[in-house]
Amino acid sequence: MLTYYSKPLLIHQGKMQWLWDHKGQRYLDMFGGIVTVSVGHCHPTVTDALHKQIDRLWHTTNIYMHPAVHQYAEKLVKTLPDNLKVVYFVNSGSEANDLAMLMSRLYTGNNDIITFRNAYHGMSPYTMGLTAHSTWKFKVPSGMGIHHVMNPDVYQGLWGTVGCRDCPVVPEGVSVCEEGEGECQDAVDKYMHQLDELIRYSLPKGNSVAGFFAESIQGVGGTVQYPKGYLKAAFARVRELGGVCISDEVQTGFGRTGDHFWGFQGHDVVPDIVTMAKGMGNGFPMGAVVTTPEIAATMSQALHFNTFGGNPMASTVGMAVLDVMEQEQTMQNSKEVGTYLLQKLVKLVDRYRIVGDVRGKGLMIGIEMVEDKETKKPLNPAAMMDIWDRTKEGGVLIGKGGFYGSVFRLKPPMIVSKEDADLTVAVIEEAIKRTQDKI
Repeated sequence: MLTYYSKPLLIHQGKMQWLWDHKGQRYLDMFGGIVTVSVGHCHPTVTDALHKQIDRLWHTTNIYMHPAVHQYAEKLVKTLPDNLKVVYFVNSGSEANDLAMLMSRLYTGNNDIITFRNAYHGMSPYTMGLTAHSTWKFKVPSGMGIHHVMNPDVYQGLWGTVGCRDCPVVPEGVSVCEEGEGECQDAVDKYMHQLDELIRYSLPKGNSVAGFFAESIQGVGGTVQYPKGYLKAAFARVRELGGVCISDEVQTGFGRTGDHFWGFQGHDVVPDIVTMAKGMGNGFPMGAVVTTPEIAATMSQALHFNTFGGNPMASTVGMAVLDVMEQEQTMQNSKEVGTYLLQKLVKLVDRYRIVGDVRGKGLMIGIEMVEDKETKKPLNPAAMMDIWDRTKEGGVLIGKGGFYGSVFRLKPPMIVSKEDADLTVAVIEEAIKRTQDKI
């Protein structure tokens, strides 16, 4: 198994945004167990709800009626657009995307699915085909009928600038363009041309698309954001070809992006299927697929069953997490603290030659490290590890992603404070400075 850091960390205890190792050393958790701890480790409200449910009933499976699963389903769909109101509970994001693939193919009668290069949608044998990183692929049959289109990355890609994305900050001297204008629209047009080329040359003629998968902001791929307006155009094109649109909200959902409860709402689109996991359970293993009654009806063609999906414990935890998000206004905190953090981090782009880009929205933030700002060549692994180890030594835990592992990922519990943001920036900047001085 893969472990983080040169010397692996043994976590012994957690409380809200803090973790302790077996020696009592405290760490600020700015990665949330890979974007999973949404309202804080061992949050008392969630913990208390789980304790009460454990004393009453652990498991029945959905062959029997149980109030918690229905109450949770009703509570969950209230956060989504009107026609997204049928919920299938599963145990992980991979399972959710796996089921969404099946639904899209059954409903449309088509086989071909489109997703992005650089996307990550899971590691089950089925979803491994959706995931477009060779680092996450094994030499087994996968990906039949799946096509990866050029990633509309305005930093590393061929078109667009960092001012073309929905990020509240840009480095000094960078102009911001509005959706439908200037370089932003030019980038959308060119990336859409790439989508049309894939459709023209790789798919059967006619209405042949089953589904189109997209993260609102790419997570494992390194917090990649698309040019404004691209996702809206891509959704429309896919629907013209008979396909359904699937939003993978495993990392971007539940208010993490700050402005909206669901990341897709920031793109002004409504998907046909939404997949979710991670933050919905605050660390409890659970996931879900939410879709329309029309798409859900196709699942009656055969029996479908998930032993643990929506079990009493998971449903109770899910309801408690939603309650905490509402009571403590975690979405608003994501926007306020996330924007504050981004405003401080973006200054590092001008201060350090190895900091290439700072991007994201709310508390979904990426820092792309480079050897050279002109070529945007990824910073070498030794230097990345040096910075990463130094942040841990400074008492802050952050993640790492992107194809080359050259993007630091900050996706903490959504209850962190501006003081936590100040500590994070200070530790990261000191680590970068010390490493840059060595190379």
